Amino acid sequence: MAVVEELTGREAVIQRLRDVGLRVTGPRLEVLTVLAAGGHLDVEAITTTARERLGTLTSQAVYEMLRHFQETGLVAKFDRPGLPAVFEISGPPHQHALCTACGRVENVSATAPEPPRGALPRWRVDDAEVVFRGLCPDCRAAGSGA
Repeated sequence: MAVVEELTGREAVIQRLRDVGLRVTGPRLEVLTVLAAGGHLDVEAITTTARERLGTLTSQAVYEMLRHFQETGLVAKFDRPGLPAVFEISGPPHQHALCTACGRVENVSATAPEPPRGALPRWRVDDAEVVFRGLCPDCRAAGSGA
């Protein structure tokens, strides 16, 4: 799968689309540009931001684009229990921190642990994910918890 390490500027986004064999369209370019600006965004936020620039765009079209972006390795999805999933530009392996009060997600530069020796006999483990759960600084300051 392709890994997007850094997308800066529209030309880089256009090239990335071409590199993975996707036709460059206005909506695809806009959605990927929104994601390239950073952060973890849900479909509603992506659609709203891209729609402001395009004039028209449906959530269903964004879902379809995100599916293609995931299949080609351009975008990664992070599922938040009880909340809409968020998407980000694929990059180097990393873990996530999830605020249990507001749902904010941040990247954490940490390597996932290996399973204990003998814990998964006959398995080939391809990936592991660690999610740090707690309160983000904004929720802590607002008194959402200890």
